Amino acid sequence: MHGPVSTAWLLVALCAATGAYCLLRMRSGVAEQRRAAGGEALMGFGMAAMAVPAAVFTPPGWAWPVYAAVFGAATLRALWTVRGGLAHLHHLVGSAAMVYMAVAMAGAPPAAHHGHGGTGIPLLTGALLLYFTGYVLLSGARLVPAAAPLAGAAPDRWGDRPELARACRLSMGIGMVAMLLAM
Repeated sequence: MHGPVSTAWLLVALCAATGAYCLLRMRSGVAEQRRAAGGEALMGFGMAAMAVPAAVFTPPGWAWPVYAAVFGAATLRALWTVRGGLAHLHHLVGSAAMVYMAVAMAGAPPAAHHGHGGTGIPLLTGALLLYFTGYVLLSGARLVPAAAPLAGAAPDRWGDRPELARACRLSMGIGMVAMLLAM
């Protein structure tokens, strides 16, 4: 990842914490939530690994094609899930963006891995930035509570709470914007 080392470490921490929370969400009693949380955990940990500053660790040349293959498989899985309804379209866009970033980094000259020069296709990077910026703004607005919970209502298990899942997706969207800006 390009940019200041402190920013990269903050992004690593954000994405790794989000991935860890998504792993905990996989304990949900609802199968659909478990599947979504698994994909989001993969995304969080993958983003954390890609965000490690190049000054600390430069991945070997074979790592970028491996990232592209892993997220290519996640993209195919998301494409299969989207055929049943557009509710998971964001997972498809997110995993395809990860493939794009991995391919861009694989094709970048070694100097670009250390923060010199841009990588990727500017038009596609811009389109992804617009999408994820809009997603972050919309997700942030959805987190604003509409009404206070009822006094006698039993709280959901903390892993099944929809606002925590939205916060998880919001933080990954913010991370994606940061990573695309650094390209």
